[in-house]
Amino acid sequence: MTVARTTEIIAGSSKSFDAAIASGLKRATKTLDNVTGAWIADQELIIDKGKVKEYRVRMKVTFVLKS
Repeated sequence: MTVARTTEIIAGSSKSFDAAIASGLKRATKTLDNVTGAWIADQELIIDKGKVKEYRVRMKVTFVLKS
């Protein structure tokens, strides 16, 4: 029997949403073993003086627990 768990990660980038996602996944796989999937729960922009300062994503990461 396989048991999985999800955790929420918030990651940001000054470049793009794709870069924020890549940064979050890179960090997640550094700490979590057996990452099997992720989905983006939310995206937001941080605006400063009318310009995009940061692209932010909130993602749910799924990983399988060891037996």
